[in-house]
Amino acid sequence: MKKLIIACFLISGAMFAQDINIVQGNFDFLKDQKEINTIFDYSNFTMMKEKKSEAQYVKEHKADLDEKAKGNGNLWEKRWIVAKDQIWTPKFLEIANIVLTKEKKDLNFQEGINTPYTLIVQAVWIYPGWDAGIMKQPAKVTTNLKFVETANKSNVLLEINSEEAPGDQWGSNFNNETRIGEGFAKTAKTLSKLIVKKAYK
Repeated sequence: MKKLIIACFLISGAMFAQDINIVQGNFDFLKDQKEINTIFDYSNFTMMKEKKSEAQYVKEHKADLDEKAKGNGNLWEKRWIVAKDQIWTPKFLEIANIVLTKEKKDLNFQEGINTPYTLIVQAVWIYPGWDAGIMKQPAKVTTNLKFVETANKSNVLLEINSEEAPGDQWGSNFNNETRIGEGFAKTAKTLSKLIVKKAYK
């Protein structure tokens, strides 16, 4: 019975799928590029099924943790604040570049470099998921991926919507921030594979 329950959850976890939509533009300009400047925008995303603001989510989750053990809310909030720079952004860049390197494509994503084109990764919606041992649900990350001319960011060459990229790991992962990081990693993996397929045809 226990094996059956585990199998069911593994199957249900596999059913979560990322939806990628090309909103406008094409991939042609990427073929001859070596480096792409990358900017991450976490300023205005919503969370949970109710689409709460980040501030509301943090306030409520902090209160829930404090109710269980006083002081835990503050500890979690500190981890949450640094997660963007220490987990989510590095995960995206790391996986995007690993996929391109494995595919033998001489293209690299980095922050803070001067290049003709810039990728703006805008977080739109985040669901942190949960893990209770046998039962769990992956995080989901929705982003808008916009390639723009660095000198004129209103000039959009390619725009992609990535919806509900699943974030999970084998085994247990009880940390919301790392599960979300895996969602950004999945987004990056899908984007790089799409670039390989579309830009180098």
